[in-house]
Amino acid sequence: MPSSYLSLILTTTLFLLISITTTITSTVTDPHYFKEAPKYYNSPNCPLANEHNCSTNAVHVAMTLDAAYIRGSMAAILSVLQHSSCPENIRFHFVASSTAHTDNIQLIISSSFPYLKFSVYTFDDSAVLGLISTSIRSALDCPLNYARNYLADLLPTCVTKVVYLDSDLVLVDDIAKLAATPFGDANEKKVLAAPEYCNANFTSYFTPTFWSNPSLSVAFSDRNACYFNTGVMVIDLVRWREGDYTTKIIEWMELQKRMRIYELGSLPPFLLVFAGKIAPVDHRWNQHGLGGDNFEGLCRDLHPGPVSLLHWSGKGKPWVRLDGNRACPLDALWAPYDLLQTSNVLES
Repeated sequence: MPSSYLSLILTTTLFLLISITTTITSTVTDPHYFKEAPKYYNSPNCPLANEHNCSTNAVHVAMTLDAAYIRGSMAAILSVLQHSSCPENIRFHFVASSTAHTDNIQLIISSSFPYLKFSVYTFDDSAVLGLISTSIRSALDCPLNYARNYLADLLPTCVTKVVYLDSDLVLVDDIAKLAATPFGDANEKKVLAAPEYCNANFTSYFTPTFWSNPSLSVAFSDRNACYFNTGVMVIDLVRWREGDYTTKIIEWMELQKRMRIYELGSLPPFLLVFAGKIAPVDHRWNQHGLGGDNFEGLCRDLHPGPVSLLHWSGKGKPWVRLDGNRACPLDALWAPYDLLQTSNVLES
């Protein structure tokens, strides 16, 4: 076969692959391909919450939004509203990349949730691009993964507490219970609350370089270092701002650029600052790891105990596995919250 002819075939194939990828992305981010969710109303005993973002009786929820996870985000929003006793009191704060089309994102949200009270904030990717070091999974290197570190700067100062949620989860309980998590007693208030796991192999989150350097490993010498997943957190934004915790996390990221002390993206800096110093939350509020890869039919099961939140952290996302006809059993629990109108997507 002539080399010129082979080159033409390769070029055409590449063009078709790019076109297909672009079509899929634009389809899933088209507001017409998502169904409108029902309107949910407050129960009679709900406190009165003002319309604006600073209402003291509101439950504030922060999430990041991007094209790759918008389908998961829509399901997460629906699950929060559906299981809330006071859904009209929830205020959503969405953070989108500066490179994203925020007008389109707002249209997608408002089309499916016309009564939702929300704001969209732009996160400047350049704020962290120079701080990100490659991790063991390329998906973890997205600048938006680091936006949770900047919530205290992005959200209005009148917002004093926020529940941060990843996009690959659904709630099956009232988020107000999670938001009401106490931050500790008056003598030792914590900045952050999350389910923690003290039996995990904590040493695996950091490199031998870190543990062999006494000036670095001393960071954990005075605390019971426990792992926690940053996909579900309750944050006291007042104490965060007072303690300038954004800078504390950045300082560890700057050190990582000079000498590699961890491998896992945005999680280790949070562990370095907060592990062993957070207010514990019941494990029911983050049944995480459900996205563990189901290669050769291996699927994750729930942890023992009750469930209030299911979290598909890991490589496998339920919408991808369902579309590919290789779903894990627990993916069926995510499916009822999927707002994508599959027939429209297939027709396109």
